[in-house]
Amino acid sequence: MQWEQLLSLKRQGDTNKRLRIEQDETRLGFEVDYDRVIFSSAFRSLQDKTQVIPLSKTSFVHTRLTHSLEVSVVGRSLGRAVGKALLERHPQLKETHGYQFNDFGAIVAAAALAHDIGNPPFGHSGEKAIGDYFLNGNGKRFKSQLTDKEYQDLVDFEGNANGFKILAETKNGVEGGLRLSYATLGAFTKYPKESLPKKPTPHIADKKYGVFQNGVSFFAEVAQELGLIPQGEGRFSRHPLTFLVEAADDICYTIIDFEDGINLGLIEEEFALEYLINLVKGTINKDKYNILFLQNTLIP
Repeated sequence: MQWEQLLSLKRQGDTNKRLRIEQDETRLGFEVDYDRVIFSSAFRSLQDKTQVIPLSKTSFVHTRLTHSLEVSVVGRSLGRAVGKALLERHPQLKETHGYQFNDFGAIVAAAALAHDIGNPPFGHSGEKAIGDYFLNGNGKRFKSQLTDKEYQDLVDFEGNANGFKILAETKNGVEGGLRLSYATLGAFTKYPKESLPKKPTPHIADKKYGVFQNGVSFFAEVAQELGLIPQGEGRFSRHPLTFLVEAADDICYTIIDFEDGINLGLIEEEFALEYLINLVKGTINKDKYNILFLQNTLIP
């Protein structure tokens, strides 16, 4: 794979090639991706979907919306750090094509902002409920009207594939959905494959699927533009920046979901401190920590 392709600014329906060197520096194409996601109704709907704690009556428990915002911030920092290293390794990206390290951060931030946009209410439990409806409930009646792959999309309903559909599907006369850059769509797609055939491998990209049948042809176009490597049978290699999106997600839910558990009293503070201190024990400022600890424990 080549970074010149992986950083494609192309959008669905484009007839002319978009060049990084011709971009308006005050509002880059990858930053437009971020804006389009954050102003979309699908993104706003995440405010009503809790992250881990369902039906919480408190205001401080994270929702999918606040989680997505936090993941995008972490992802932006990771992308910038990686972008800086890549530009040092591949100086032609900057000298010839005009890419800056901020571009990498903007792509990861936009993809991270949208990473949960297709999740149904109640997250993975919601996915299973939808799948069960079509496998064992009244939804079985549709099986005869669908291809095997279409039916598998329903019985194995996947929020990641639904997210790609939301971002890219023509709806209500709006061609190409949000019309994000292909670089952002590639970084968004954690599982660049169809629901069938199901051939689990040790590779993380094969854990689930990421594209419904109605989006297969368009994703193939995105993959070709980005130069993603075909793996056979409707599968492609991951976009390298996808790993940063997933890392940002893992960092946030590992630490922040833990925080929600502490605030709700589901996790004892002593237990939490033991695990959290292990994360930073090599860099913690013990004097500052002791002062803060005393202030928080002595003030009523």
